[in-house]
Amino acid sequence: IGQNHQGDLDIAKRMIRMVKDCGADCAKFQKSELEYKFNKKALERPYTSKHSWGKTYGEHKRHLEFSHDQYRELKKYAEEIGIFFTASGMDEMAVEFLHELDVPFFKVGSGDTNNFPYLEKTAKKGRPMVISSGMQSMNTMHQVYQIVKPINPNFCFLQCTSAYPLQPEDVNLRVISAYQSAFPDIPIGYSGHETGIAISVAAVAMGAKVLERHVTLDKTWKGSDHQASLEPHELAELVKAIRTVEKAMGSPIKQLLPCEVVCNEKLGKSVVAKVAIPEGAVLTLDMLTVKVGEPKGFPPECIFDLVGQKVKKNIEEDETITEQVVENHVKKVKC
Repeated sequence: IGQNHQGDLDIAKRMIRMVKDCGADCAKFQKSELEYKFNKKALERPYTSKHSWGKTYGEHKRHLEFSHDQYRELKKYAEEIGIFFTASGMDEMAVEFLHELDVPFFKVGSGDTNNFPYLEKTAKKGRPMVISSGMQSMNTMHQVYQIVKPINPNFCFLQCTSAYPLQPEDVNLRVISAYQSAFPDIPIGYSGHETGIAISVAAVAMGAKVLERHVTLDKTWKGSDHQASLEPHELAELVKAIRTVEKAMGSPIKQLLPCEVVCNEKLGKSVVAKVAIPEGAVLTLDMLTVKVGEPKGFPPECIFDLVGQKVKKNIEEDETITEQVVENHVKKVKC
């Protein structure tokens, strides 16, 4: 949800309800203690954007920032309707408040991923950490890992590109695989700012264990994040698609499955006699062919193993080769 609530507590609650109804696991906001996140000049900077909620950047951010009591009210509401509630702590004091609020995990936004003192202090709180990696290099991410891991092993990295909205050519989903190789002992996820759901579904298929997307009630609303956010129908579609992909990932073991038996019975082929074969003959490859046979016999992959085997009875042309007609088939034929 970030700051897409427009600074309105009722809209924030509607959005928490919306993400719950769409099937998401957690509603996440952004918490800043502005004097700790920005210096004076940054807060006093004129802000004339069409997305501005004030004449200065400080006025703009203050409009969008909920108080501690409002955060407590939102967390209570989320608990009442049955969804996890947390926020990105955008500075060290915000993390202190979120720790007091007893959030289930800390989100480290990309802007603080190379803020090593912040990372150390946050890790020492002992809560799980979800760390985005927008604007960072692989070298920095190795440093982040080395800082956080000894203090708090319960964390994950999200591949992220900090552009709003994000173009497909800048997503770099292959970084997910690079992170999985470089950091095999932590979960890897994806934080997406693209439009639509296809890329996020692909991230899950690549093994992303955490997925973060911005959401909005209306993409045309004032604010720079709305365009890169999902509306309710898109979020619902995304969650449904992810649950389908999770089921479809299945098992790495390749074998004939129970659901394939009917097709195999109907279309699975067998070794059959290409010519009439007299009793006592030793099978050669030119005596055999492969067809859909009735009854079923040796499967096609056994055809080379049948070569050199003796038959115990006359076999008519086009007849299925079954176990009963091959001498010592159990011992000699691997299939």
